Amino acid sequence: MEDAFARSVSEVLEFFAVDPSKGLTDSQVAEHARLYGRNVLPQEQSTPFWRLVLKQFDDLLVKILIASAVVSFLLALMNGETGLSAFVEPSVILMILAANAAVGVITETNAEKALEELRAYQADVATVLRNGCFSILPATDLVPGDIVEVCVGCKIPADMRMIKMLSDHLRVDQAILTGESCSVEKELDSTIATNAVYQDKTNILFSEVTPLKKKLDEFGTFLAKVIAGICVLVWIVNIGHFRDPAHGGLLRGAIHYFKIAVALAVAAIPEGLPAVVTTCLALGTKRMARLNAIVRSLPSVETLGCTTVICSDKTGTLTTNMMSVSKICVLQSVNHGPIAAQYSVSGTTYAPEGFIFDSNGIQLEIPAQYHSLLHIAMCSALCNESVIQYNPEKRIYEKIGESTEVALRVLAEKIGLPGFDSMPSALNMLSKHERASYCNRYWENQFKKISALEFSRDRKMMSVLCSRKQMDIMLTKGAPESILSRCTTILCNDDGSTVPLTAAIRAELESRFHSFAGKETLRCLALAWKKMPTGQQALSFHDEKELTFIGLVGMLDPPREEVRNAIASCMTAGIRVIVVTGDNKTTAESVCQKIGAFNHLEDFAGHSYTASEFEQLPALQKTMALQRMSLFTRVEPSHKRILVEALQHQNEVVAMTGDGVNDAPALKKADIGIAMGSGTAVAKSASDMVLADDNFTTIIAAVAEGRAIYNNTKQFIRYMISSNIGEVVCIFFAAVLGIPDTLMPVQLLWVNLVTDGLPATAIGFNKQDSDVMKAKPRKVNEAVVSGWLFFRYLVIGAYVGLATIAGFIWWFVYSDSGPKIPYTELMNFDSCSTRETAYPCSIFSDRHPSTVSMTVLVVVEMFNALNNLSENQSLIVIPPWSNLWLVASIVLTILLHMLILYVQPLAVLFSVTPLSWSEWTVVLYLSFPVIIIDEILKFFSRNSGLRFTFGFRRGDLLPKKELHDK
Repeated sequence: MEDAFARSVSEVLEFFAVDPSKGLTDSQVAEHARLYGRNVLPQEQSTPFWRLVLKQFDDLLVKILIASAVVSFLLALMNGETGLSAFVEPSVILMILAANAAVGVITETNAEKALEELRAYQADVATVLRNGCFSILPATDLVPGDIVEVCVGCKIPADMRMIKMLSDHLRVDQAILTGESCSVEKELDSTIATNAVYQDKTNILFSEVTPLKKKLDEFGTFLAKVIAGICVLVWIVNIGHFRDPAHGGLLRGAIHYFKIAVALAVAAIPEGLPAVVTTCLALGTKRMARLNAIVRSLPSVETLGCTTVICSDKTGTLTTNMMSVSKICVLQSVNHGPIAAQYSVSGTTYAPEGFIFDSNGIQLEIPAQYHSLLHIAMCSALCNESVIQYNPEKRIYEKIGESTEVALRVLAEKIGLPGFDSMPSALNMLSKHERASYCNRYWENQFKKISALEFSRDRKMMSVLCSRKQMDIMLTKGAPESILSRCTTILCNDDGSTVPLTAAIRAELESRFHSFAGKETLRCLALAWKKMPTGQQALSFHDEKELTFIGLVGMLDPPREEVRNAIASCMTAGIRVIVVTGDNKTTAESVCQKIGAFNHLEDFAGHSYTASEFEQLPALQKTMALQRMSLFTRVEPSHKRILVEALQHQNEVVAMTGDGVNDAPALKKADIGIAMGSGTAVAKSASDMVLADDNFTTIIAAVAEGRAIYNNTKQFIRYMISSNIGEVVCIFFAAVLGIPDTLMPVQLLWVNLVTDGLPATAIGFNKQDSDVMKAKPRKVNEAVVSGWLFFRYLVIGAYVGLATIAGFIWWFVYSDSGPKIPYTELMNFDSCSTRETAYPCSIFSDRHPSTVSMTVLVVVEMFNALNNLSENQSLIVIPPWSNLWLVASIVLTILLHMLILYVQPLAVLFSVTPLSWSEWTVVLYLSFPVIIIDEILKFFSRNSGLRFTFGFRRGDLLPKKELHDK
């Protein structure tokens, strides 16, 4: 319906044939889905395949290598070479570059697919009325004609025409769509403007595209420059060999060594690192999503490993958030002094199953016959925006809305209705679907809601204006201290009379409140009402005074069983937990004791503060308090941001949880903003991570996974650098020593293809180290590659290169199948044709020595890949089979290498030859020590704590996240 903004509400409803009180039926949903399609915004088109392929060749070094291969081919033709020899090297170079491009395309495609899957985890949801019941569905399942409920903080799931407004006004942020600098007010009236633009459509709520942020810095700039410089040196050092007769002239010799230098650069410089790092991060964040931690910003994965303080909400995060009313306090009578009556309520789930008991433990047969209890049920049902429904598939009662409001709905069901002697048994005869909200619907049918004042953090209360038979009343619920301060009268439970709220009665109620909140650790709400002038159509804040107190309810929200171990894990990992809550200090302290947050304390003094207490501290004492604080109570959203900033000024890396609209600034300011899955869309959009299950334990699992992801990325880079250093050492030192070329350009490219492809990517599947949560958080500015770690890279890389050269020399000097010439003869190979020798000069063109070298390089890098299962843990602790992907990639790499050795056409293309068993034995002897060397280095890393200051900084590795100033 293109012109819904210009039509009246009734016209729009009639067009879609929808009943606003029941919504669409299942058959209508199916028909509308067929007619109108899915509710999906158009996505940005992905990069075409052909463009991805061309991108892989859009590299200066690759272009230079292709050009040199073409020049080499032309020179061969000019010299009269027309056979296979003229085509072999250029064609193989092009073939390997094509294979490299294919690997690059696959890597980038997989990275993009992984990011797409992460976006799927962030799918929007909508609260929809269908078949007379509200339910939460994916926004993509919406069809035109659906009745959708939108509340404070929600993201608009589709373009929608407003048909009813339950509050006085509604403001929406549509800046992404229209560019308007502030939120705009919406109304129900149809638009009369001709050629209306978006700003004119004031009765339409728009859905907007909010793309996932992604910024990846290039790593290896320093490394690339160093390797490029070394490659130039390789060419310069070999100038003396340009005239070698084996090359057929000065120019061809120069081009030959130029190709070696460029091939070395292509092999050693990790141009594809950003895509592989993105893949590594995306794979890790998918694992985190399976743990119910949905990462919205890839850079935040790095920050998780640096987190030193977690500021966690209490309700729903440390507790189950399955709120249920367990205690009720009302005024019984004033005839014989102010006597407060106390009731207990059974049942701790959202099921409307439970009973009311008096102070003597006797069950009330008909709770609704008691005046205060009856008014509590009425207020609980009407001053409420939640929904409770039965899910037949899961066979449980589910909530839509705030847990405290759902608890009040369940209480109204347990109290029942007035005027029915057989009330409890009559309700039990209903189906579970009908029973879910039967009593609540009764009150909603009896009273018509006219206006509402939404809950706000400053007032700590909510009010609704209701009308019934020419009687208008205001029902209010909120924090006990806020309600009591506005009450002047109180309802008596025994006769329904209203009496003045004296100081003595107030003191008695406050005493019961402190008992509920303190010793019994209950979350308390007070309920009140007020008779309003007949015909009043709206509420104002000034109406919330001179109220009549109805009663006090205490809600139980038990701590999650698994939180105690998670808190202990945080302490072991060097992460401090600060519980941040708006609840009463005594209540929160009791919960903290139960979850182990105060286990290390004998006295809470200096560790537990209310927001007002903290604000009143002098500056120096505030600094000391921040270093010791474990609990922060009576907190408003503004205090959260203040806490984050104060901790960041002490160089702490702060994770902050939140769920409300007003929590967004604190979530944005925190180094890691963590929104609750049940929270508002505003909070989620301001966060870096969303907890799908609202569970504190998930945060700890995410920190562990974040550390593991970071470690895997480091291991991948370590493998790349040490392998590349080995290739550079091999070529450079061979030139310095004056021995023949150990590897040809095509062989270098082949090694790069098989070693930097599968094994490097498989390292991203490494499992967590067993001690990942035993290490202290790393510093924000700590080098990714510290001086000691870089020294380890150099040692391993140097061994890789020297082992490759050793294999080459061994064949000439010691191999039974080789010439067994003295080492000095090998160094003077280029003058062989100019002097008499005991051996033919053709031995220097034999393919065996370069095949041994090439095989040593491949095998030693496979052993080196096993070294990278963990940065410091021994292979005895983390065996190879802990990462079967890596084992499989190593096996496949060796099989591919054997393929080119033993399949004759391929052997010719790569200038290799089959190796004998004795030669394979030497290859293994030369390759395996890389394991022993790294085990020794790991031992020193675990025990000596050697560190140097030189290193690459954090920003070179991962996407940057502006810490402390998001």
